[in-house]
Amino acid sequence: MKPVEIYTTPYCPYCLAAKRLLTKKGVTFTEIDVSQHPALRMAMTQRANGSRTVPQIFVGERHVGGSDDLHALEYDGALDALLAD
Repeated sequence: MKPVEIYTTPYCPYCLAAKRLLTKKGVTFTEIDVSQHPALRMAMTQRANGSRTVPQIFVGERHVGGSDDLHALEYDGALDALLAD
């Protein structure tokens, strides 16, 4: 399985929904809390091509987008293939 990274802030309902979906699928992910770390938020924004909202989700080197994008991949049946090695 490809590594998954998710940039979050506490109490963000979209972050919680994305993490819940990943956990439900048995996906191990690295969570990066950007709430108190401006440098991490800046790195996230650069990596996400200017997107500043959370969550920002990466599977391997691919920028998936936010929670809605992650759920759309799941709905379309494309998330499993993306996660596979």
